[in-house]
Amino acid sequence: MSSASEKKMKRCCSHEEVESRKEEILRTATELFAEHGFSDAITQALADRMQVGKGTIYRHFPSKRELFLAAVDRVMRKMHDQVMANIAGVNEGLEQMARGIMAFLTFFSEHPEYVEMLIQERAQFKDRTRPTYIEHRDVNVKRWKALYARLIAEGRIRDVPVERISDVVGNVIYGTMFTNYFAGQAKPVAEQARDILDVIFHGILTDSERSRRQPGDVLQRVLEGSIAGRPSCDGSANRPAAVSAPLPPPESTATHTVNA
Repeated sequence: MSSASEKKMKRCCSHEEVESRKEEILRTATELFAEHGFSDAITQALADRMQVGKGTIYRHFPSKRELFLAAVDRVMRKMHDQVMANIAGVNEGLEQMARGIMAFLTFFSEHPEYVEMLIQERAQFKDRTRPTYIEHRDVNVKRWKALYARLIAEGRIRDVPVERISDVVGNVIYGTMFTNYFAGQAKPVAEQARDILDVIFHGILTDSERSRRQPGDVLQRVLEGSIAGRPSCDGSANRPAAVSAPLPPPESTATHTVNA
């Protein structure tokens, strides 16, 4: 083999070339899956769009399942990178929260096909008890919990369990992401982020109402009512005649958080 041929082989098989080709495959596959769904996005269509042979696809991803899951993993890695880029160099804790929420919502607003990938994963892979979103969330949530703990120690936010803060913030932005996708985005991302941050940071009660009521009074009555039976119009409780066993919780996915 000539020296020129050896150099060409080495150049084509370099780590950078391999990673670049994998990125191209995943980007194009994401477009196809989002357009046609998992069942109809065949490998041949991907090869045709990329103008390569199917063997090129199989060398990197032996099955369509592996290709799809790798594409979803890429979505979450890119989301994490965007959030981290938006909070880089920011030491102020509340600003980190604000920037993280804004980056999360912006990322999925600009790439609705990524939301579609998350939906398809839940629909197609029922055997996966931990979807890719949850796997990434659990890895990245630690830094956010550490931030909440720091803000509590500084007296900046209420002393409540960091898991509670993380779950509430995450559920709000996760729900907003899907609402935007299914119902259409009623407001620009900046306005949505502002509204979320305003309610999370300031709550909905006035200062006078917060000082007037006893801690937990309304919440306690609601919780007691949900256990004993809903109150009727005259204020009396509609208690169930008999309950043999507690009802199981409705099926739902695990709680979600920005966790980027």
